[in-house]
This record gives sequence, C-alpha cells and structure tokens, in this order.
Amino acid sequence: MFRYEFPVDAMLQRYKYQHLLNMAQTFAQMIITDLPNANLPDLIIPMPLHPLRLKERGFNQSLEIARIVGKSLNIKVDTQACSRIKSSPPQASLPLKERVKNMQGAFTFNTQLDGLNIALIDDVMTTGASLNSLAKTVKKAGAINVECWVVARTLPR
Repeated sequence: MFRYEFPVDAMLQRYKYQHLLNMAQTFAQMIITDLPNANLPDLIIPMPLHPLRLKERGFNQSLEIARIVGKSLNIKVDTQACSRIKSSPPQASLPLKERVKNMQGAFTFNTQLDGLNIALIDDVMTTGASLNSLAKTVKKAGAINVECWVVARTLPR
C-alpha cells in the first residue's frame, strides 16, 4: 500500500518495537480499503515468527493485523498452517544479499492447503525474501494461488 518511508516507516517501527498494538486496527483498515474488488482468498496466513522471536517481542505484529483483516472480511486466519522453524537474525539487520540465504529452510507447513487461495500478511516487505520463502512453502502445501498483502514496502528509487 505504501512506500516504506516517512511517516509510514516511523509508524510501523513504533507499532512493532514499542508495542503500540492499537495501530494494528489502522494498518488492517488500510489493507482492507486498498484491496481490489476481486475474489477474496480462502485463508489468511500471517507471517510466522520463530518461537524465540515471539517470546522476545511478545506479539506477532503480522498476526495482529491479520486478525482484524480476517474478521472484517470474514476470512479464516490460520496461525497453525505454517511455522517458522529457523531462528535467525532479523532481516532488517542483514545486508540485502544475505536476506535470501537467511530465509532458506526458514518455514515448514503443518497443514495441507490443497486447492486453496491464500493471502499472506506481513507488515513490511523489503527484498521480499521472507514472503517469497513463505509463499514457496505454502505452494508446496498445495495452495493454487498466493497473494502477499503488506502495509509497506521498500521500492527502488
């Protein structure tokens, strides 16, 4: 929806690192408003956090947004379909070239998703390495179509 630049970057950082969970409602509403009038997915999967990262942060920022989007659009949000099995440094802390390598083998699927259309939700997309890796995992689980819904992304200037 937005470029990852001021003021959106500052808003997302405060949401994520200062636990301003009430901002999830705003971000979710922005996603809902920005969706084209097309077919909605069968299922929403928020970007999973590794259990250690979840314990450290205290919440999954993508899940908080996904819950609101799912409830508003009457689409099931599945937090168990995929898991992050690789604990690694945050993507934001890595050089661009290392982000793809960091995501290799990061996710696994726990549920077959045969024939389903899936929307992945994340707060920020920079290189797309995390979402691409998760999308490949979801496809291996049988999904026929995968969309990525993000609040903001970096774009080349």
